[in-house]
Amino acid sequence: MRRRGLLAAVVGGLLSILMLGAPAFADAGADTGGSIDPLILDVMAEVPGGVIVDAQHAVWPRLGMDLVVLEQRSAVSAASVGSCATGTVCVYTGSSLSGAKLSWSICGILSIPSSFSAKSIADARSAGYAQARNNSTVLATAPAGGWANIAGTATNVRCVF
Repeated sequence: MRRRGLLAAVVGGLLSILMLGAPAFADAGADTGGSIDPLILDVMAEVPGGVIVDAQHAVWPRLGMDLVVLEQRSAVSAASVGSCATGTVCVYTGSSLSGAKLSWSICGILSIPSSFSAKSIADARSAGYAQARNNSTVLATAPAGGWANIAGTATNVRCVF
């Protein structure tokens, strides 16, 4: 009986180390190897609660945050701003809406992980505006349905209705 309890404790400890020490995957069969984009791994390490969807996509359901490392070409819908989907606010690692994309489906003051270097911002909502800021200093403002390049180091996005 004592042995069984010890074995259960060891197995439980190993499982908790594995679960807490590694990022979550949306699909149990998801690739856990070296093919996951390094930016996704960096942001996963910095922002808890993320789920890796595939090698180029991760989500943080509780934060309403979505990270997609874009390929060179992407489909664009008529109501979006670049690759920023309708109803969301996005920041990109490249100027003019290029590079990897981090998006939010909620509004407020939204932290940008320090491992994500935002160079442009898009507001694909029908009203309001979104600001890329360094603490409280506004670096760029994107009106609803528009975008702007960011000059400086953005630490957060302020989404205003």
